[in-house]
Amino acid sequence: MDKAALASALGSPAAFGQSQFAFMRGNAFEAKVKADGGTEMMRLLGVDAPAEVRVPDLSAAGPEGRAARTALALREATAAGVGDGAWTLLDHPLLALEVAGSPAYLEPDAVVVHPDGRWTVVEIKSFPMIDASADAAKVGAAARQAAVYVLALERVAALTDGAKVAHSVLLVCPKDFSNLPTGSVVDVRKQLSVTRRQLARLTRIEDIAAALPEGTTFDLERPAQELTAAVESVSAAYAPECLAACELAFHCRDRARESGAVEALGPGMRGELGGLTTIGDVLAAARGSAGDPNDPAVAALRRAAALRAEALEEAGCR
Repeated sequence: MDKAALASALGSPAAFGQSQFAFMRGNAFEAKVKADGGTEMMRLLGVDAPAEVRVPDLSAAGPEGRAARTALALREATAAGVGDGAWTLLDHPLLALEVAGSPAYLEPDAVVVHPDGRWTVVEIKSFPMIDASADAAKVGAAARQAAVYVLALERVAALTDGAKVAHSVLLVCPKDFSNLPTGSVVDVRKQLSVTRRQLARLTRIEDIAAALPEGTTFDLERPAQELTAAVESVSAAYAPECLAACELAFHCRDRARESGAVEALGPGMRGELGGLTTIGDVLAAARGSAGDPNDPAVAALRRAAALRAEALEEAGCR
C-alpha cells in the first residue's frame, strides 16, 4: 500500500522528508562520483587505471523487468571479467529480496563487478567524512542499509558461476568540508548476520492477512473511521525512532499517547519498565498505590519518587 497516502487519509500525514536542497546536493555529489565512466569510483576502490570499465544499460519495464535485467547484467559482467579482465559498473541496479514471503525491490547506488568475479556494493552518502572519520550513527545506518543489498546480491550470486559477493562495502562521502569524494571500506558481516536473523523471524504476510478480520480493506476511498479500524487490526510496536522511517509513525504515536503506552518513551525506557505497560501503571507504582514491591522496576520507581520528594522538601517546595 501507499503508506504516505494512507497516513494522509487517516489525518496524520508524514511531515518528514529530504529537503529539495539536500536532494539536489546529494544528486550532484553522486554524479561527480560516477563521472567519466566510473573512473573516480575505481580510484576509490584502489584501481588507478583500469583497462576498461563497462557500464551496461539496465533499463527495463517494471520492477520485475529491471531486477531480471540486473541479474542478467551481473552474470554477463562476471563472465566477461573472468574472460578478459574487464571491470563493470552497474549504476542503480535493481535487486529483489523476499521479505516475509513477498518480493521487495532494492536499489543500491552502484555495484562494481571485479575481474575476479567479486561483486562490491557502493553506497554514496552526502554526510562528510572529516579527517577520515564520519558520524558513527550515520555510518552504522549506511552499513545496515548496504547489508540488505549484499544479502540480495547473494541470492543472484548463488546462481552465477564464479561470482562472490564481498562482505565489505565501499562507503563514499564528501571529504572534510569539500565536495571531493573520499571512500572507506566498511565491513558489514555483523549487519548481515543480524539482518538474516530478523528476516527469518518475520511473520509471513499471508499469516498476517489470515489473522485480520474478514472484509478488512485499506482502500483509501473508505471513510477515515473504517481505515483507522483497519490499521488498528494490524499490531504495531511504536517507538520514537519510527518517526524517521515510517509514514504511519505520527498516527501510531498519537495512538500510543492516547492509550498512555510507555512505548512512546522509547525502547530503552520500555525495557526498563518491565511489566508496566502504561504511564498510569508507572505513576501508580511510583506512588505506591499499585505494583508488586518485589518487582525491580517498581522498587526503582518508588525509590526515585522518594528521592524526588526528599529533594523537593529540602528545596522548600510543596
